[in-house]
Amino acid sequence: MSHPPAFHYRCARCGRTYPGDRLRYTCPHDQGNLDIVLDYAALRARLSPDTFPGAGAEPSQWRYLPLLPIADPGGQGTPLRRVGWTPLYAPPRLRAALGLPHLVLKDESPNPTASFKDRASALVVAHARQTHAQVLITASTGNAGAALAGMAAAVGARAVILAPRRAPEAKIAQLLIYGARVVLVDGTYDDAFDLSVRAAAELGWYCRNTGYNPFTAEGKKTAGLEIWEQCLRDDPAPQRWHIFVPVGDGNIISGVYKGLWDLQQLGWLPQLPRLHGVQAAGSAAIAQAWAAGHDTIRPVQARTLADSIAVDLPRDGYRALRAVRATGGRYWVVSDDDILAALAMLGRAGIFVEPAAAAAFAGVRQAREQGYLTADDPVLVLLTGSGLKDIAAARQAVTPPPVVAPGDLDHLRSLLTATQGGTT
Repeated sequence: MSHPPAFHYRCARCGRTYPGDRLRYTCPHDQGNLDIVLDYAALRARLSPDTFPGAGAEPSQWRYLPLLPIADPGGQGTPLRRVGWTPLYAPPRLRAALGLPHLVLKDESPNPTASFKDRASALVVAHARQTHAQVLITASTGNAGAALAGMAAAVGARAVILAPRRAPEAKIAQLLIYGARVVLVDGTYDDAFDLSVRAAAELGWYCRNTGYNPFTAEGKKTAGLEIWEQCLRDDPAPQRWHIFVPVGDGNIISGVYKGLWDLQQLGWLPQLPRLHGVQAAGSAAIAQAWAAGHDTIRPVQARTLADSIAVDLPRDGYRALRAVRATGGRYWVVSDDDILAALAMLGRAGIFVEPAAAAAFAGVRQAREQGYLTADDPVLVLLTGSGLKDIAAARQAVTPPPVVAPGDLDHLRSLLTATQGGTT
């Protein structure tokens, strides 16, 4: 088994450091989120940006194993090993429609459970196995839980998922089909989060919760490493790039930032691209703090059809603010109508995503309409989950199909030649 790189924990708020000798969840001084800080001097001595990750590196997030704080997880031939190394699209019709000829979309739906959250869950499951944890628990609106359930099933681990009762049925079904123990909480995601933390502490279980567990950001940082390898490494001016990320609890954007920050500490990325967070108007606690220019994130009553980013109190909000401020980006707020319009627009380009992913694209549309983005700007949109995760929302973005009687060709012809309802 390979040896992971040396690391220590550092509180994102107060800066206190703690040894990396065991799993620590939050800073005992102020309960701030913990960053995992690698031994960059040792890594620089044995790695080179010209040869990393190297020819023949496997097409998954494990190609970056020397920069991940765990040993090789094994699991060859299982979904655990397939997570990451997701594709980029450069759809000409969307580029033309937005006047952004350098637009690219990074599609996370090919991951084994069809969302970005596989990145965190694969790494967390691997870490839990290496620490001999018997049961893993998480709170989730669906995607993080599905990712944990799927990765746990792949290696025969036990998973317990607490989900709010309002979570989409497709996501609940996915949790159950993977064999996880699922309990619905008659409340919000935040209620499920708090209960799962208590259960983990009292029952001695391994807690996967987003943001709360520092290893979740380490899994998600692999997207930042991929973006570097796919887009930034050969660009002489990487700071030109704008990267749009949907934001709920803040852990995805803080994870992407962590991957890019790691590369900067190694001296491999001289300037960071600009990170932009996009929140739904009904769940915009972080965006509100950013607009007010302070670090105090006040909880909201989340109301949005984009359930994956519906959060009352973001658990990684402080680091999500840091990611945007440190890179010169900004936060964007989009309505549910904007999200549905973006979902439909992406669909007409052959890309089917869930509402949270469409929110990031809606943010790009808003930025372009306001003149913030120009035709010269390279833009990457992180599409975080498949549209099959939430069919009910997809139905709201389109017109229901008409019905014809069997054999009624005249009616069919009239429908297909009408101004509304399609084309032949």
